[in-house]
Amino acid sequence: MSESKNTKKLRVTLIKSPIGAQERHKQTVRALGLKRLHMTVEQPDNPSVRGMIEKVAHLLKVEEL
Repeated sequence: MSESKNTKKLRVTLIKSPIGAQERHKQTVRALGLKRLHMTVEQPDNPSVRGMIEKVAHLLKVEEL
């Protein structure tokens, strides 16, 4: 399949442990699909994902694809 749509993605990597973080931050990291340190996932670039990333930005590294 060719990607004819212009769908942007974000590559999100967990670079700092959420141990000791607020419970809501831990839940947000899990909702992004990150389970362990240095794990990387690709998420669609939309307002809901951007909002989650903004809340836990101190734990993540984000790259635009």
